[in-house]
Amino acid sequence: MSKAENNQLRSILPVALASKILKFCYFISCFLVLACGDAKTKETSPMAESDSVTNEAVTAKTTSKTILCFGDSITAGYGLEDSDDAFPALLQEKIDTLNLNYTVVNSGLSGETTAGGKSRIDWILNQDIAVFLLELGANDGLRGVPLSETRTNLQAIIDAVNEKSPETTIILAGMELPPNMGQDYTSEFRQLYSDLAKVNNLPFIPFILKDVGGIATLNQSDGIHPTVEGHQIVAQTVWDVLKPIITK
Repeated sequence: MSKAENNQLRSILPVALASKILKFCYFISCFLVLACGDAKTKETSPMAESDSVTNEAVTAKTTSKTILCFGDSITAGYGLEDSDDAFPALLQEKIDTLNLNYTVVNSGLSGETTAGGKSRIDWILNQDIAVFLLELGANDGLRGVPLSETRTNLQAIIDAVNEKSPETTIILAGMELPPNMGQDYTSEFRQLYSDLAKVNNLPFIPFILKDVGGIATLNQSDGIHPTVEGHQIVAQTVWDVLKPIITK
């Protein structure tokens, strides 16, 4: 290499080296800015705060105790335009007013009999239940099912709850039948609920349709299922028994 070429190379090297150093410094500066910006975003991100609030809400929801209403069309709210008008939803409103940590689950099924309830009780019990409201038997009575069968099925449901969850409080809701079913049958039907409540030492609602059954203005056109106003009365009837249990 000639002396001229050597001098030319020496003059180029510092420029190239300086250029690389400048590029490296620029890269480091950008990285630091981005890193700080990302850290700041993570620290003050509204989304992060929202996630925290959501997680707290989910935790509170999952720790609430369950009140399960296990019944037929009366519980399901048959014929109502909005299920929020059925008595289980109205119970939830009363509970929320008192800021009690309970969630009401409507497990009513229109047309359900005590035999049907017995067949699905094991599946229903795959959850933690604090209070179990048993409202079944009306469809048995209207179909003339032998009273011994109705009694046996209701007892089987009670036994299943007690066996799976001994700490669950069971409330038994009684039912009455219209007089056209015959005096003996209707009287014995009414009595079987009282007997079951006594034998099993259960909180008892003698007639869930108290002040509603047989009153035309509080029932739908079929004369059996309560209207919105009827369900409000039913909710109060249930609440009179439920409230002392969940507020004690």
